[in-house]
Amino acid sequence: MLIQILTHTPLYVWAILAFLVYRGVAAMRDRDIAIRKLFIIPVVMLALSLQDIAAKFGLGALTLGAWTTAAAAAMLLVWKFGSARVTAGPAPGTVRVRGSVIPFALMMAIFLTKYATAVTLAMQAPATRHVLFSAVVCAVFGVFNGVFMGALLRDVLSLQAGRAAAPAAAPAAVSRTAGAGMAV
Repeated sequence: MLIQILTHTPLYVWAILAFLVYRGVAAMRDRDIAIRKLFIIPVVMLALSLQDIAAKFGLGALTLGAWTTAAAAAMLLVWKFGSARVTAGPAPGTVRVRGSVIPFALMMAIFLTKYATAVTLAMQAPATRHVLFSAVVCAVFGVFNGVFMGALLRDVLSLQAGRAAAPAAAPAAVSRTAGAGMAV
């Protein structure tokens, strides 16, 4: 049965998996990137999740409610208790991102959840109308998206806080230097 499932999987699914593996491996290394690139993976994962929810369960109150609740809770927890993984980059408009296995794990989890859901629904089509199944799948997607969005929010706010602190520190350093020059 597993061979049948794998051979009936469309080719584009394997291309998506290859892209996610590539991006996940890249996320494991420290790197300097343009600030706007911080948004790519969270937005792509958000689009994939919402597209899957819409296609499989519809965008009803239950599905969106489960997704929104889980996403908001995960986002809040990651934003509040996570640590920033970015610092100002060497060039204007860039950031240095600390490598981590977490984005790779999340991308694989979203992919596997989408894949397992698709296989389940292909084998048991009535499951789309099962309220608990729909709510759980949507909530799982919400948790994944909330983690990505919470980390993005935490990183962006960390950059803004760093920028706000930098100009305040610079005049103090200049005045100390100027004062030291006068004393000599």
